[in-house]
Amino acid sequence: MAKAMVMATRNQQVQQVRLFQHEWLERLSRISPFGFAALWSIVLPMVVWRAWGSAEVLAATGLVLGGLAIWALFEYAMHRYLFHWQPRAAVLRNFVFLMHGNHHAAPSDGLRNLMPPVVSLPISGTVWALCVAALGTSGSWVFLGFITGYVLYDITHYACHQWPMKGRIPSMLKRHHMRHHHVREDGNYAITALFLDRWFGTAITSLQKRD
Repeated sequence: MAKAMVMATRNQQVQQVRLFQHEWLERLSRISPFGFAALWSIVLPMVVWRAWGSAEVLAATGLVLGGLAIWALFEYAMHRYLFHWQPRAAVLRNFVFLMHGNHHAAPSDGLRNLMPPVVSLPISGTVWALCVAALGTSGSWVFLGFITGYVLYDITHYACHQWPMKGRIPSMLKRHHMRHHHVREDGNYAITALFLDRWFGTAITSLQKRD
């Protein structure tokens, strides 16, 4: 079923991959930067509103920082173990292609450099529910840190592919991610917390591809 949905045809001129035969499914798999900004400019204040008053300032700050740390680890693990998973079953290979493989096939497609809401919202809702289940209402502060980390991650990822990224830190972020695309795919999994690649031994320190 998944194999029938995945389209391998590429348009080299605009660097796009069509994932679905049905147009409405294809539309759901994409999001513009303006749509992304509109969505999260609504969601983030909603999370703050829900969390407000559930913890003192210092406690809330600690919970937000904890959420950011959880995101950093989640970002790295997701990219390394899910997005670059190489399963034997065809249906699972198609799933990985839908989630991330298509991005490596057409890395400059600006409508797929950001995660579409059809994926990000269900995952975010699940994480939010887990945070509240674990900590009560104050768990929303943890989720705020987590989801802020996600938004910064996706903006950084979009910028690495679509913007010049000049300056010391922006150019470092872009160089790190471009090595993942153009040197080796089995390294430089972090997009924002670059130190994690050094911690876990996956930093690409050479411009030479592996044989």
